[in-house]
Amino acid sequence: MAGVLAVALLAPAPIAPEYVALGDSYASGAGAGSYVDGSCRRSSNAYPALQSKDFPSFKFVACSGATTKSLRSQFRALTPNTTFVTITIGGNDLGFVDVLTTCTLKGDGACSSRVAKAVDFIHSQLPGRLDAAYTTIKEASPNARLVVLGYPRLFTPNDQCRTLSVVKRAALNDAADQLSGEIAEAASRAGARYVDVRETFADHGVCSREPWINALVSPTADSYHPNRAGQAAYFEALTSGRR
Repeated sequence: MAGVLAVALLAPAPIAPEYVALGDSYASGAGAGSYVDGSCRRSSNAYPALQSKDFPSFKFVACSGATTKSLRSQFRALTPNTTFVTITIGGNDLGFVDVLTTCTLKGDGACSSRVAKAVDFIHSQLPGRLDAAYTTIKEASPNARLVVLGYPRLFTPNDQCRTLSVVKRAALNDAADQLSGEIAEAASRAGARYVDVRETFADHGVCSREPWINALVSPTADSYHPNRAGQAAYFEALTSGRR
């Protein structure tokens, strides 16, 4: 009996579940309102904040504008005790804001050209950047379950949207598909779960009857980002086990 007690006393204490939320504006909740951090636009409506209710320890470090190259400060939140990590990243690497600005202010040709440049980046440079980011997470928190959430298509097909032409909308949606494909493959290489939200948002694009993504709004930083309903949809996709 004494031996059993000694073993129990020497055994390491169980690690309490700890959740670290990494990523860019789609993870921080820009566009969803109720901001708890103005500079990073972290929202209490964001999918990480909704998910955090299941964890006694939660570090919400996702930040608007983040790229795979600027995640270093966010990575400091990771420890060997971290048990769960989510991340949405990659859109800013290929120039999300510049792409949308070009397509909003210029013609079909300029938009298509800028999108083509972004798509080239998606296939030529982004995979290596994603691999490096996911590897860093795995090394910093080897006991954590990593979940990578992707991006939706911005527009619902045949939505009669007047803000951007059919050509522009098709180009942007195609780029979203290309981006989703590379992120999914990188997540697979890292042994992470990938959550594809494209079908979740299929009928809820910018100009749909029930949009889950903001159109061009004020402040502009909230434009073309999931609104509160969109973040709730992200949370539902995350917790439903969809792949």
